Amino acid sequence: MDNTPKPNMQNLSAQDAIDKLKELIENESNCFFCTQLTRQPIMTRPMSTIKVDDHGNIWFMSSIKSGKNAEIEHDNTVQLFYSNASNYEFLSVFGQAIVNTDRDLIYQMWTPSAKAWFKDGKEDTDISLIKVTPKSAYYWDTKNNKMISMIQMIASMVTGNVPDDGVEGTLKV
Repeated sequence: MDNTPKPNMQNLSAQDAIDKLKELIENESNCFFCTQLTRQPIMTRPMSTIKVDDHGNIWFMSSIKSGKNAEIEHDNTVQLFYSNASNYEFLSVFGQAIVNTDRDLIYQMWTPSAKAWFKDGKEDTDISLIKVTPKSAYYWDTKNNKMISMIQMIASMVTGNVPDDGVEGTLKV
């Protein structure tokens, strides 16, 4: 008997991919933002996503003086890792980043929680935006929440059957 898991592959593109990207990031807006992918060390830091726009671009707020902004200016290839462990949802995004200092756009993107990092609010001259345009993305998603997934895993250990609980695939935005 072959008990090898057969993942439910769902490769998505265009609007379906953008919708899935928004859904996964909305469920977990914090990510590990990685720069210097072709140099050592790869720099990784936690970041909070401001929004995913209608084109699938992922937006962040950052200090103009931050190391990540300088790293993006040197090499704009980045990778983002999202993990929503409570729902067993995971997302990896590989893309190109640009730093934007347009004040009108900063005002549009401003969120009250950003005041924790920018004490002068949206008027703070240290604010920049980072826009990540996805070039490729891969996701893993369970059909059920963590508790049901754990129950299915325990049941599969008893029965020897592999649970059909996951969906994974590429996102082509």
